[in-house]
Amino acid sequence: MRARVRDIMPDHMVTISESDTLSTVEDIMTLGRVRHMPVVHGGKLVGGGSARDLLRASLSNLSGIDAGQRRAFLHGVEIARVMSTPPIVVGPDASVEEAARVMAEHKIGCLPVVLREELLGIITETDVLRCFAGLPPNRDLARTRAVRGVGA
Repeated sequence: MRARVRDIMPDHMVTISESDTLSTVEDIMTLGRVRHMPVVHGGKLVGGGSARDLLRASLSNLSGIDAGQRRAFLHGVEIARVMSTPPIVVGPDASVEEAARVMAEHKIGCLPVVLREELLGIITETDVLRCFAGLPPNRDLARTRAVRGVGA
């Protein structure tokens, strides 16, 4: 039987609000050791935020300034300005192979898992690689990453 997305999806995820600032997102990514977070508004998925989005925003606007000025800039910009939208999603019953194909085609490192417009979780390239390598889902790691929890 082929593995399904629901079989490898971590138990918990970190979400951010579209009104969260880049400094908040950076803190969550650093402290929670996460690279991908679904962006929600009123509990509904509206986009995706990643370390790549944060880096892109920083580099395009912050060349030649010191750390304090960088932090001030990040504090004044909402994730909604740099998030990836519209979100590319996958259903919980999709095969892991299908999810891997979508991630490769779109050159993305994570897929929100959605059923009837409800955000259930995310899977990352690491989750997919663990599955293909025959390793069990890393559920304990997912628990330590739940800095803010679903719908924060």
